[in-house]
Amino acid sequence: MAAAAAAVASEEEKGEQAMEQPDAECPAKALCKAAADGELARAEQLLKDGCDYSMPDELGVTPLMLAAQHGHASLVRLLLDAGAPWNALDRSGRCAGDYAMEAGHQAAFDMLLNAGIQAELILGAVERQNRLSGVPSNIAYLKSHVHYSENELLDNESKGVMMAWEKPLMEAHAKAICTRGGDILNVGFGMGLIDTAIQSYGPASHTIIEAHPEVHAHMLESGWGKKENVQVVFGRWQDLMPQLCQYDGIFFDTYGEFYEDLRDFHAYLPKLLKPGGIYSYFNGLCANNAFFHVTYCQLVALELAASGFSTQFVPLPVKDCLDERTWLGVKKKYWQLDTYLLPVCQTQDEDET
Repeated sequence: MAAAAAAVASEEEKGEQAMEQPDAECPAKALCKAAADGELARAEQLLKDGCDYSMPDELGVTPLMLAAQHGHASLVRLLLDAGAPWNALDRSGRCAGDYAMEAGHQAAFDMLLNAGIQAELILGAVERQNRLSGVPSNIAYLKSHVHYSENELLDNESKGVMMAWEKPLMEAHAKAICTRGGDILNVGFGMGLIDTAIQSYGPASHTIIEAHPEVHAHMLESGWGKKENVQVVFGRWQDLMPQLCQYDGIFFDTYGEFYEDLRDFHAYLPKLLKPGGIYSYFNGLCANNAFFHVTYCQLVALELAASGFSTQFVPLPVKDCLDERTWLGVKKKYWQLDTYLLPVCQTQDEDET
């Protein structure tokens, strides 16, 4: 959903060119060795002499990744301060944060996590200033055809909008947001997995917002418009805010939108969620890289905390729900991690204020 998942361009080619030089003429190789061995003074001198801090070895591994892998926190700080990209990827798709996380080096991990959060906060501020077109980010999706089958909803490019493997996750989300009962809001119907689960808790009212015309038609054909406690509202959530009420539980899961759209929705939460209410969202942010995923979890928690929300992430194993057959006929695997971090966000109850 944002720039974090993008690798630094041409890192592999740069690494191959550098490693072809003799050792005596290859400062990049010397910096990689210093980073791996924890030679801080040597690394400082190489950087002072103009050595490229982002030059990878033949496997695409950068000095920052090596410092993180071996737990040399002082070197991690040195390289980050020099400008080493926190989100560069090696040839296997791992970043420095992945190396620190896998090796259990907490200090190095924390430094990289903080660097990622700060970078994305700045990027988000820039992105908000540049959003002047007013064109909805998911306009192409809303104008396209979708295809339902028993186990999936695909867009016109055969990308997964929602799939049956998500059912246990949607049930867990429904349990979280229906804890208080009362009035429930869901933004994004998809296959109706979470709405079916919400109905099992017998909410006082159940409002569903859906913006895609074909999905909306599918809902009505399936009888959702005839349920006594259900209100189906057609349109983009951005346009419907004035007519919405307050809710005890809210779930957000749109398609074709980005992190900035999620952030925009979060700006409405203080008005939409009753005191003590519970909010959750489909946590598919950077779901192809574990470290980027954790970075965005912490970024969301930090931003929501500024609005008075506490956020916890409940780990749910999903590895057994997925295999290669899951993605047959689907253009892109939109989930590649073993664990799903289910967000539970809550306001302060009136009695606690």
